[in-house]
Amino acid sequence: MESPSVLSFFIFIHQSSLTFFAHAKINFGLFILERRPDGYHDIETVFHRIDLSDEIELLRSPEIRVITTDPDVPSNERNICYRAAQILRHQLGVKEGATITLRKNIPVGAGLGGGSADAGALLRELPGFWGRSIEEPALRQIALQLGSDVPYFLNPGSALARGRGELLDYFTLDIPYTILLCYPHIHVSTAWAYANVTPDANASQPDLRGLLLHGLKTPARLVRELRNDFEPVVFRHWPEILGVKEAMLRCGAQYASMSGSGSAVFGLFSNLDAARDADGVLSAKGYVTFHTNAHFLP
Repeated sequence: MESPSVLSFFIFIHQSSLTFFAHAKINFGLFILERRPDGYHDIETVFHRIDLSDEIELLRSPEIRVITTDPDVPSNERNICYRAAQILRHQLGVKEGATITLRKNIPVGAGLGGGSADAGALLRELPGFWGRSIEEPALRQIALQLGSDVPYFLNPGSALARGRGELLDYFTLDIPYTILLCYPHIHVSTAWAYANVTPDANASQPDLRGLLLHGLKTPARLVRELRNDFEPVVFRHWPEILGVKEAMLRCGAQYASMSGSGSAVFGLFSNLDAARDADGVLSAKGYVTFHTNAHFLP
């Protein structure tokens, strides 16, 4: 009988396709501290994954190709998954390629990390699909080359993020609420948001990790201590996004916030009927809403 390692490799090299999922994230608190000499910004936030996801399929191919179901997502070298695959291919010395099909469910330009989630999931799965392996530090370096929040999506769990977003402290965060997510069909460019935000390194900041681990049952603390520094500039430019947050609060959300640089807004509801009421109000405006599993811990 063949050893398990030989057998698994035999099965692996005959694998012609692979399907996996890339999950969106929301931000609990987002402090923009200061602009760095390298042009990036130092931030502090907690990334938390939710069960809204893109589906990614890999097929054998001599070249790197990207197919996407969303016309707003490029399928050429401007696609982050295309770039991730090309960098991996070069670094691993792989001659074959892959056809990467992105079945998009995460809205683009919503502050939910859709492209970064796709790239992070691809970086984890593609080396094995090619029958190769890569050391974790090298994988993280590629991820950071692709985007500041891509390293977060390499590992499961929630994480306190500092620096550009690449200094990560992972922990388990269970949310004792129904989470309602709303995308108001507005694309907010992350580059635009960073160009227009005013950093404030002197503003008071709570211990985000401690606050979320111990203070989630006290919504007033969240309202008082959590903030997203992108909200003022984004709300001034797109008051409709502010309107989404206000609608959630009027319907009974214990806490509501824009995620990332927007435009998606999420609300935490202790009452499921209140979440359904908010869903109805926002859906009537033509917005896209998602109920996410509060106990989803990828």
